[in-house]
Amino acid sequence: MIRLMSSAMLALLISSSSFAAERTITLAVQKMVCDFCTSAVKRSLEAIPGVAKAVVSLESKTAVVTYDDDKTDVKSLIDATTKAGYPSELKS
Repeated sequence: MIRLMSSAMLALLISSSSFAAERTITLAVQKMVCDFCTSAVKRSLEAIPGVAKAVVSLESKTAVVTYDDDKTDVKSLIDATTKAGYPSELKS
């Protein structure tokens, strides 16, 4: 019985971790006008646990963010740039 329970628990742990995935999204970022702005946006995103990479472009006014969707979500990314002074939204 204990062996069966342990196997079931292990299967549950393995299956729940398989739902986590690395995602990449693009945010349209407002108010960026200089290199300092892009650095501030990049730092705000990289400070979020689960963010693997953030590439911010002043020219296109975007941030391409790769993150673990088990550790963070799009709302948290948008909140981070907004709190840094650069409102953003998911670019479609």
